[in-house]
Amino acid sequence: MARFNQRSARPAVSSPVKSTGEKTRTHEGATGHLHDARSELYLLAVCNMVGQDTFYENGGDRDDRYTQLVRQLAVEDPAWTAGLLGWLRNEANMRTASLVGAAEFVKARLEATRNATAPTDGSFSEGWNRRVIASVLQRADEPGELLGYWTSHYGRRIPKPVKRGIEDALGSLYTERTLLKYDTDSKGYRFGDVIELVHPAPAALWQGDLFEHAIDRRHNRDKPIPESLQLLHTRAEITKWDVQKRRDLLKRPDAADFLRHAGMTWEALAGWLQGPMDKAAWEAIIPSMGVMALARNLRNFDEADVSDEVAVQICARFADPEQVRKSRMFPFRWWAAYKHAPSLRWAHALEQALGHSLANVPRLKGSTLILVDRSPSMFPGYGFSTPNRSDITLAEQAAVFGSALALRAEKPTLVEFGGGSKKLDVVKGGSVLKHIEAFGQIDGTDIPAAVKAHWFAHDRIVIVTDEQTRPGWLPSNMWGHGGMRETAIDDLVPKATPVYMWNMAGYKPGAMPSGKTGRHTFGGLTDQAFRMIPLLERGRDAHWPWEDAPAA
Repeated sequence: MARFNQRSARPAVSSPVKSTGEKTRTHEGATGHLHDARSELYLLAVCNMVGQDTFYENGGDRDDRYTQLVRQLAVEDPAWTAGLLGWLRNEANMRTASLVGAAEFVKARLEATRNATAPTDGSFSEGWNRRVIASVLQRADEPGELLGYWTSHYGRRIPKPVKRGIEDALGSLYTERTLLKYDTDSKGYRFGDVIELVHPAPAALWQGDLFEHAIDRRHNRDKPIPESLQLLHTRAEITKWDVQKRRDLLKRPDAADFLRHAGMTWEALAGWLQGPMDKAAWEAIIPSMGVMALARNLRNFDEADVSDEVAVQICARFADPEQVRKSRMFPFRWWAAYKHAPSLRWAHALEQALGHSLANVPRLKGSTLILVDRSPSMFPGYGFSTPNRSDITLAEQAAVFGSALALRAEKPTLVEFGGGSKKLDVVKGGSVLKHIEAFGQIDGTDIPAAVKAHWFAHDRIVIVTDEQTRPGWLPSNMWGHGGMRETAIDDLVPKATPVYMWNMAGYKPGAMPSGKTGRHTFGGLTDQAFRMIPLLERGRDAHWPWEDAPAA
C-alpha cells in the first residue's frame, strides 16, 4: 500500500508567522499557541492603533508589548525590523505604530551600544538608525510627531541618527502647500522648530527661502514673504479680503481653479469663509480634495445638496483604481463611507472603490469554508480611530474580508459564528456592501464548533477572527455545557486541508499552531496578506510582505 504517493499529499510549505510550540491559554481559556517574537510583533503591528484599548487588552499594556518587541528585535534582528517598520508606514499605512516603532528602534540600539550588549558580528551597522527614521516619515507633519514622541518619553536631547533621518526626509516633505496645511499653532513642534533642530540642506533655492520663512513664522518675526514663494503670497493676500468678497469668489466660474492655486483645503476654506460650508463652497473645493477627504464628507455633500453633476465627478474618482490605490484607504473605510452616506447616489461607486481596495483577494478554486467571527470581542466599544467614537468594529472589518473572499471564491460556504453559527447566502455577482449588511452578532466564541458544524471536505478553511476562542467543548463550549474533552482544529480537519487564520486583533495567544503543515496565520487591515494563499497552494513558501519572494 502506498504510504506517501497519495492524491491528498501536498508539498510541505511554510509561512512567515510561526508558532514556537509553547502553549498558553487564550483570553477565553482555550489552549493558545505562542508565536516567535517576529511573528508576534508582526501580528500586533499590523492592527495596533497606539493608545487604544481592545476587548481583552488595555491600550497601555498593548503599547508596552509592542515597544518591548520592537526594542528586542531592533538589537537581535535589525534588518528584519527595519523592513517591517518601513513597510508598516508605506504599504500597510499604519502611521502612528511605525513612528513609535522607529523611535524605539533607535533608542534600543543606542542603549545596546552604550551598554556594550550589541552583537559584534557586523549586523549592527550604525546606518540602520538613520534609514529607519527616514523610511517612516511620509507626511509633512510626521517629523514633528516623531520629535513629540521622543521628547515626551526620553527628554529634549535628540540623538544624531534621529536628526539625520529627519533631515533625509524633509526635502520631499516641506513645501508651500504642506506648510499651509500642517504648520499650525496647535503643534508643539512647528516646521521652524524642526528646521532649526536638524539644519537640513534645501533641495532647491525656493526651499531654502521656505525654510527661512518657516523659522521667521515660528518666531513671529514680521518679515516679508520671499518672492519665490508665490503660493504663500496668494494666501496672505486673500486673508485680507472682507467676508463678502470671500463669498463672492464662490460665484466666479474660476472659483475651483483659484482655490486650488491658493493651496486651499476644505478645512482651511471653512475657516476662511467665516460662515457655513454651503453648496457653493463645497462645489468650489471638491476638485481640490483628495479621495479620502471626499469619502469622509459624503454626508456633508448630501446635506449641502451638492449637484448630481458634481456627484458624478466624485463617483468617477472612486471608480478609478489608480486613485483608490493612491489614497491608501483601508478597505473598511469604503464600507464606513457607504454606511454613513445618506444618499444612495454614491453606492455603486463605493462598491467599485471597495473592490479596487481588495484587489489582492484571490479567486480561489474549488470549495472554501469562510468563517467570520461575530462574537462580542469583535464588537468592542473601541473602534479604529478614537476610543468610543468610531463604530467601525473589528466584526465589520472581518465581514469586509469574508464577504469579498466569498464573492470571488468558486464554491464558497460563508458562515458567521460566535458560540453558535449560521450559514449566510452568497449571491454570485452580488455586492460586497450588501453582503456585509447581512451579518449579525452571536454570543460567545467557539471556533472548533463552527468548523465541526460546517466543514464537509472543503478544499480549505479561512477563519477571520481575533482567535480568542473558548475551550472547544463539544457539542458546545458555551457556559452550561461541558464534560467533554477540549477539541482543537487539528482534531477536526486533516493536515492535508489548509486552514488560514486571519488574525484581526494581534493578541499574544493564537488559536492554532502556524507556519507549516497546512496551518497558517495572517494578519492586518489590508488585503495584501491574501496574496500568500495562492502562493502556498502552489507549493511555494510564503515570505514577509516586504521581502522578495521567489518567482512562482
